[in-house]
Amino acid sequence: MDYITSINALEALYPEPSVNATRKVAYQLTPAYRKWIMAARYCVIATVGPEGTDASPRGDIGPVVSEIDEHTLAMPDWPGNNRIDTLRNLVGDPRIALMFMIPGQGAVVRLNGQARITTDETLRQRFETKGKLPRTVIVIKINEIYAHCSRANIRSDLWNPDNRPTEAPTMGDMLAEATGGEIQAEAYNQDWAIRGPQKLW
Repeated sequence: MDYITSINALEALYPEPSVNATRKVAYQLTPAYRKWIMAARYCVIATVGPEGTDASPRGDIGPVVSEIDEHTLAMPDWPGNNRIDTLRNLVGDPRIALMFMIPGQGAVVRLNGQARITTDETLRQRFETKGKLPRTVIVIKINEIYAHCSRANIRSDLWNPDNRPTEAPTMGDMLAEATGGEIQAEAYNQDWAIRGPQKLW
């Protein structure tokens, strides 16, 4: 199999990007991009570290990030699996990318920037939920924001509830496989249905 090994060879395969593909880029929050991001309760966050790349989902009951100013966002780090892969990466390499998605909407908004982690008490208090605070907050300086068109969502029919797979493996199934059956899938799934919602914050 032949692989492409140069930018020139790669660019020769594709036409020039459309004018709109370059004009849509902003370098701070604009009214439209602000409205989209503040409506998004879910995003995927990508970072780079010594072990490679990492991408993980983030979600909240309201906006998944909060605006500090037109150039800066803040994201609370709520309880997860405690691997802290994203946070480990950011300590050594501040580059970050976020993809904000809204159910039913075709477009996706991407933000590229630089991030640092803080335990600032005032900022943590800003995210108080049900009497709980995040352990840390990710502070994101915006480099650029732009929207992706809806082709990927159209091709995948992503938001169509009638097109959802009915036999996808559960988390219990995957853990049972990974542990050679040490974790029982059904027992895990039943326990998580009760325990999971109790540990969101």
